Amino acid sequence: MNSCATKVSAETGIGLQLVQVSKSFGGVAALRPSSFSVPAGRMCALLGPSGCGKTTTLRIIAGFETPDAGRVVIAGQDRTDDPPQRRKLGMVFQNYSLFPHMTVEQNVAFGLRMARLPRAEIEARTHRMLDIVHLPQHGERYPNQLSGGQQQRVALARSLVTEPSMLLLDEPLGALDKNLREEMQFELRQLQREFGITTLLVTHDQEEALTMSDMIVVMNRGEILQVGTPTEVYERPRNRFVSEFLGTSNILTLIVTGRPDADTLRVRSAEASEGAEFCLPTSTTAEPGRAITVAIRPEHLHVVPLADRMPHGLTATVTGSVFRGASRVFQLRIPGFARPLFAYRQVTGPASATALPVGAPVSVSWTPGAMRVLDDE
Repeated sequence: MNSCATKVSAETGIGLQLVQVSKSFGGVAALRPSSFSVPAGRMCALLGPSGCGKTTTLRIIAGFETPDAGRVVIAGQDRTDDPPQRRKLGMVFQNYSLFPHMTVEQNVAFGLRMARLPRAEIEARTHRMLDIVHLPQHGERYPNQLSGGQQQRVALARSLVTEPSMLLLDEPLGALDKNLREEMQFELRQLQREFGITTLLVTHDQEEALTMSDMIVVMNRGEILQVGTPTEVYERPRNRFVSEFLGTSNILTLIVTGRPDADTLRVRSAEASEGAEFCLPTSTTAEPGRAITVAIRPEHLHVVPLADRMPHGLTATVTGSVFRGASRVFQLRIPGFARPLFAYRQVTGPASATALPVGAPVSVSWTPGAMRVLDDE
């Protein structure tokens, strides 16, 4: 495709590695000892609420903060003590930080001019980069003459044109409206794949992390709670925080009443002294009488009229219904459970075909293996 893309994508192995990195400010632990690695050429999302430590982690990787302990290895080289300018990183911020007095072409070429490259090479690489981000006709315009999406692409082009060893994205789409943000998620992801550059995305937007990344690092209170692919983290959350932060989840407290075999528990609601029991496939070791916490996504619950009851389904009552176009959301009350459950029903035909009136008795079942036992907290 182009020389810089070929050069970056030729890297193999680990693009970024943090080894027991920690940081405190005034005795407050902003980042507890943390380790994770990102394969070269992959995009990793640091996901978590405000104050979780993701920005501190980004600043340590960029060289703007010095860790109290641990190592930062970028493209196989220990960069822990290197200043930012020696790390050869590209960065894109939420506000893009474009120079308002410079044209698009001058903004993109800025890093090359600072490196004192020959003029002909600067022009060639700048024009090639503008072609890649689909802005070849906008080189003479100024930032205030561009849309938000175009400004984002200029910021990205300015970061990539210097052929960095790694790209850091700090809430890069946060200033865009919803429709444009969704469009730019795909554009940015496509460019990252074409360049094959190791990328770290900092975001608090769960949908953005799931859409754009190859792996997700979920953080809270300065601690890494789970690392995995988007599918792994979404479908197999380790604890309650991850389950509830990354999408909607039904959280249930159950009492183990028996173990029919090594891979199955028999359980009932912890809120009821008696009631419907059901079997839960899991290898979790839990003795009868013990309470466990489980999570299940609303899309994994199957809701049908009671007359169409499925084997092993629980009886429930519809207490609320919302139509969202592509799906319906049902609020369900199950005897013995203190809190209602939420279920999504996909609309694949006429909307009326998925409707269930409030007050209707229904049967609730779930996809085998979709109910996950969470770690003790």
